Amino acid sequence: MIITNYGGFVISINLNTFIALFPPLRTLFNFQVSTMNQQFAIGTDIGGSHISSAAVDLNTGKLLRDTLSERKVDNQAQAFQIISLWAECLEEVLKKVPVENLKGIGFAMPGPFDYVNGIALFRGVPKFENLYGFSISDALRSSLELPESFGLRFMNDASSFAVGEAWAGKASDVTRSMAITLGTGFGSAFIENKIPVVAGPKVPGMGCVYHLPVNDGIADDYFSTRWFQKNYYLLTGCEVSGVRELAEMAENDPLVRDLFSEFGRNLGLFLAPWLTGFEAEVLVIGGNISNAWNLFGEAFSDSLLQKRCTTRTEISELREDAALFGSAYLFDEKFWRSVQHTLPLM
Repeated sequence: MIITNYGGFVISINLNTFIALFPPLRTLFNFQVSTMNQQFAIGTDIGGSHISSAAVDLNTGKLLRDTLSERKVDNQAQAFQIISLWAECLEEVLKKVPVENLKGIGFAMPGPFDYVNGIALFRGVPKFENLYGFSISDALRSSLELPESFGLRFMNDASSFAVGEAWAGKASDVTRSMAITLGTGFGSAFIENKIPVVAGPKVPGMGCVYHLPVNDGIADDYFSTRWFQKNYYLLTGCEVSGVRELAEMAENDPLVRDLFSEFGRNLGLFLAPWLTGFEAEVLVIGGNISNAWNLFGEAFSDSLLQKRCTTRTEISELREDAALFGSAYLFDEKFWRSVQHTLPLM
């Protein structure tokens, strides 16, 4: 109801009647209502063996737990099978959150990937190689029957994890942070004011450290599951499935405990110069290996002290949810304007 005073007369007009009298206002009004309703975005974490997706309230920074959808994915499957599973997972979320209430879908995507255009460039890595050259953006838009105007945005998975921690996690109280994920690979990102820093004198190329040389290899070889499997085999001649199996053995096996201590010490010595140079106030650690923090945390902290690095260390509580938060945050328009120029460098 609109009430106005005109020439001493009080005039009352029903809002719908007012809009009907001035047709151009209908489009404007509908646009404003639609925009106001779009308080949600879907965050999606694409892993080497899974996809998880959920809606996030951009106004409150809360993940809508009842919208969470997950699927296991064979990364060696044919392209249409992978994309079908991704679409199936997303469709489950879309059934619970109407498209008109969504700003879009954000993806935390491993590389190599064209994050600007949404094109898979997986080659030379043991996953998703059958997707090489595919426009993931076009394929999902078609599978989900989404309009061209509906936003799909992509960001590196480690950067998404770090942004999620900076927005809603352990790094939300600081300006400068670093986040790492320890698992089948070694993910990392440097963050300033919630924005990934991918270039400049204080960070390595691409704003990550997995590719930096360590001894006769690169950091990814030394700070991932492969290092544990390789070194346990060299010491015992026995194979293990992963770090979880080793962690279960640690209580009764001093050799395994020493292996974790060596890992923590080496990781701290490797990261300390970068943490200090970037002036990171906090380091957030995630990934499956972080579950064994009790076995390598003391050695890691001691090595930071040895290098006089004062960065605070935190273990992620958001864990896999951090990437959901970070990818959904791509639809915070202020963040999007700031992060767009960094995407080609990831």
